[in-house]
Amino acid sequence: MSFVIRAAVAAHLILPILLTSMASAETTEQGLAQMDAGNVSEAADSFAKAYDAGDADGAFYLARLFELGLGTEQDEARAANLYAAAAEKGSAKAKARLGLMYHEGRVLLRDYAEGTRLICEAAEAGDPDGQLNCGLAYRSGRGIEKDEELGLKFIQTAALQNSVLALNVLGQYYLGEGDKVKAAEYLLKAADQGNALAMYEYARIVSTNETPDNAKAYTYASLAAVRGLPAASQLLNELETRMAPEDVLAAQKAAREWTETRLAEAQ
Repeated sequence: MSFVIRAAVAAHLILPILLTSMASAETTEQGLAQMDAGNVSEAADSFAKAYDAGDADGAFYLARLFELGLGTEQDEARAANLYAAAAEKGSAKAKARLGLMYHEGRVLLRDYAEGTRLICEAAEAGDPDGQLNCGLAYRSGRGIEKDEELGLKFIQTAALQNSVLALNVLGQYYLGEGDKVKAAEYLLKAADQGNALAMYEYARIVSTNETPDNAKAYTYASLAAVRGLPAASQLLNELETRMAPEDVLAAQKAAREWTETRLAEAQ
């Protein structure tokens, strides 16, 4: 099973990095609130101050800004430095991301053993991304002795924290095992968090059951199609050939209601 990771940059050593010393009562939570409000520069300042005040996750979120180029020029090497600083102070989030950077082998020299060590430390600390990727490492034997059963347990633990990627991975795993009931259960949870691939896969399952639920399949295929999944649009057209016009309208209404409910929750 392949790793759920982003593709990476050229080999680079972690260089020492210092955050400006700024004693402050500001917290990482304040920085995240500022990000939500679109105040990226203020958020970066809050993250730096939070780290300086002892919150390791402050450096993690600051690193994300540099890695993604949000509010600044993209600088993945500097991001790696910040992840290393945060990981050294105990940030599980930073350990998980730094471990994946070692797996990627762009900014840092590829090192599966060190990468998996960091990822699994994050997993043991309760980080869902760490749990997912530690599970994938065990299942593939990447940087660690292969143990498919233990790997599955880590992924299931991440799914219990509603990790969308873990829910998708488990959905695909149980599909491969021929257990469509369990696959649908995991995929529906990911779909209801807005994941387009899970929406499509769930629609496919319920439309091909022994007793198909074409209306429900149509609802989730609609949601996946509007999120840009071409295969979902094709499934929609196929479903319409099997459904009565009034059932199509009811399924379209259900898709609108699903969307309106999520929008209301977000507000």
